[in-house]
Amino acid sequence: MKEKLTPPDPQAIVIFGASGDLAHRKLLPALYHLFAENLLPTSFAIVGYSRTAKSDEEFAEEARAAVEKFGRTTPDDEPWAQFAKRLSYLSGDFATPGAMADLREHLSRLDREAGTEGGRFFYCATPPEAFSDVISRLREERMAGDDSRIVIEKPFGTDLDSARELNRLVHEVFQEGQIFRIDHYLGKETVQNILVLRFANMIFEPLWNRSYIDSVQITAAEDIGIGSRAG
Repeated sequence: MKEKLTPPDPQAIVIFGASGDLAHRKLLPALYHLFAENLLPTSFAIVGYSRTAKSDEEFAEEARAAVEKFGRTTPDDEPWAQFAKRLSYLSGDFATPGAMADLREHLSRLDREAGTEGGRFFYCATPPEAFSDVISRLREERMAGDDSRIVIEKPFGTDLDSARELNRLVHEVFQEGQIFRIDHYLGKETVQNILVLRFANMIFEPLWNRSYIDSVQITAAEDIGIGSRAG
């Protein structure tokens, strides 16, 4: 018998970079499907935060379009109406000190009105150069508590030194158990199969090492263009 999953505690889910490709292709459809399967908290709210100015209604319309295009199923009207009630949107920048004071106040209001009880789930779906700014603003507004989690999307730094610096910064605000470093490409079947081919194949295992291989190049072909991500 399949084990029944228990929904998590009340939570406000904040998507930084909510106008971007990752939010539309992956995050918003995934959150809706979790909601439809009763796997989100009973009391939850989803807050989109990005530089682009838009209303709550526009954000909800974009979210529905994203679910219809990239989700597993087309949302039914009644479940979607219940889900859309939990959506809100704030525009603001990441780099300016004090820029997220409105977000702090908005989350406090959701604690009272939506019953999110101080639970915070922050998802950095931003360009990587904004990671440190987001973390600095969260520290500045004291929005990261014991019931907070943060997800940092790839890439985590551009080299060892920058990764260590980002790690140092995030540890000033969050405990290690609150931090989730995500690189969805490392879960692709091709990458997983390379490990099996390398270490479980008696033909290649003795040969695939630094004595015989000068470099490795991996090409990931996709049918999508650069779109609005030229920066």
